[in-house]
Amino acid sequence: MKKQFTVSFIFLLVFISCSEEFLIKEPLGVYSENIFYDEKGIDALLIGTYSMVQGSSLWDISWGASIQNWTYGSMASDDAYTGSEEGDALPFRDIERWKVYPSNNYPADKWKWAFALGIHRANSVLNVIKKTDNISETKAAEFKAEALFLRALFYFEAWLVFGDYIPLIDENTKDPAKITNINADGAVLAFIVNDLKFSWENLPEFQVQPGRPTKYAAMALAARAYLQELDYTGAKPLLDNIINSGKYSLMPNYFDNFRIENNNNVESIFEIQANVNDINESLNAEMGIGLNWPHAGDIGMCCGFHQPSQNLANAFKVNEEGFPLFDTFNDVDLKNDSGIKSAEEFIPTTHLLDPRIDWTMGRRGILFLDWGIERGDDWVRRQADGGPYLPAMKPFFYKYQRYTLSTTTGWMTGINANNYRYIRYSHVLLWRAEVAAFEGDLNKAKELVNMIRERAGNEVVMGKVLIYKLPKSVYPWGESSSDDDYLTGGAVDWLQPAANYKVGLYSSFANNNEAMRAVQWEQRLEFATEGRRFFDLRRWDNLPNKIGGKSMAEVLNSFAVADLRIRLWFMQDAVFNEGDKFQPVPQGQIDMQPGVLKQRPYYIKTNQK
Repeated sequence: MKKQFTVSFIFLLVFISCSEEFLIKEPLGVYSENIFYDEKGIDALLIGTYSMVQGSSLWDISWGASIQNWTYGSMASDDAYTGSEEGDALPFRDIERWKVYPSNNYPADKWKWAFALGIHRANSVLNVIKKTDNISETKAAEFKAEALFLRALFYFEAWLVFGDYIPLIDENTKDPAKITNINADGAVLAFIVNDLKFSWENLPEFQVQPGRPTKYAAMALAARAYLQELDYTGAKPLLDNIINSGKYSLMPNYFDNFRIENNNNVESIFEIQANVNDINESLNAEMGIGLNWPHAGDIGMCCGFHQPSQNLANAFKVNEEGFPLFDTFNDVDLKNDSGIKSAEEFIPTTHLLDPRIDWTMGRRGILFLDWGIERGDDWVRRQADGGPYLPAMKPFFYKYQRYTLSTTTGWMTGINANNYRYIRYSHVLLWRAEVAAFEGDLNKAKELVNMIRERAGNEVVMGKVLIYKLPKSVYPWGESSSDDDYLTGGAVDWLQPAANYKVGLYSSFANNNEAMRAVQWEQRLEFATEGRRFFDLRRWDNLPNKIGGKSMAEVLNSFAVADLRIRLWFMQDAVFNEGDKFQPVPQGQIDMQPGVLKQRPYYIKTNQK
């Protein structure tokens, strides 16, 4: 599917841009719709719509449009910092500090991506399907189901970021410019679920081509939509259908979900395809995270953004039984090398940790995949501006894959062929555990959470570093070492775990609140830095016991205060308010549709213009 999508998309671009007859030439990018009135034409249009899902910079939109939501879901939460250095990408800083103005161009890019590039294309495909009479009803329904799935996906992403203040435009809308973004309660959720219902009723259980949605992908996306409103009644049967289908299972190891060789695996329910070195700049990969690679030192690429937070590192601490510290995790920071030069001595912590920490973030003195010993300050672009941890490592690649499965062109040199597992079976299991915790089915919640925790302990980072001063001369595995020493030599005991890891399994939960707290914690650890955390905090804020007894504002404001302990200037005076739960409607869109689109009252009252 990956190669077919790529080749077909390039062909489509050429095809629709160059239609010409004698004395008549269509404007660039305009096509004659009737040339697509057959199965091949509709499929080409669909592939063009799929190509928009990543949020590629090919269409003059930037990193704020990324499908991975590292800005709005991760960086705006307690999971991560912007990273990089002071003065770089200031619109990111505003999102991170909850000081977003309607003129901020990154939310504007998300809006453009969702409506102009995604929803508009999906609606165009739907209209072509309606006008095509030379394909079977079954095939037409399947094409329609794919187009509706894509439209629902774009709408869901817009809803996550902007909330209900989005215009609902379908294929029958005559003039989208006249559609308001003021909707009745529940209208957006109903719109999304209605599209997905048709999809799961008409999509197959299995797709030959990876990257196309199945009926279970539609069910999973609908379940996630229901969960945004804590509609557990709506989500439960969909999640049960996926689980009972027997189509999916957990991969043996946690990090199997982030290895390129495991793209489209048995855990994946819907996966965003990535491909490199097929066209210049590798634009068929996920350009939206192109800034988020280690920037400095021996591993240096571009550009040191999306660094995991100290708060997240603290969350991986466990007690003697291997369970999260819950209420006390952030009282004392996990030992870090902030302010310590690489050539100076630093002895990593001996605290017991959940092993997922070292598959999520790069810590000094711990092996960083096959790249070498993580050398701390020399490998971080600027610790004072992004903290001591390397950019989130899940989308990264192994050194042996460089220039084959990573890009050979362009300035964002970490772009690679790692797919984005948008929905995987572990999501479904923990969402179902959340439903069980809410309903008081404590045994079910325990069973599902323990499935995830047991898998987390199956694989740990192996190789204990035996040296504590890490000047440049020790790269990659110790003095006088080379890449050939990986797994065998250097200043590393390859038979020992890199740190003290432990994962406990729950024996029981005392009540709903205890079960929900365990589920919430597990979702944070399992999906850390994957663009989910902010949205989870927002929806859990409406639960009776909120987030372990704390509101979203309490969680985020205490995070901002505590992280001043590692001298991060940019969190100073950062305050999260109720109105910061959603991004503002882009001012440029309001200006183009005066009297039609309305701004959120919060951004008017606070004079954020």
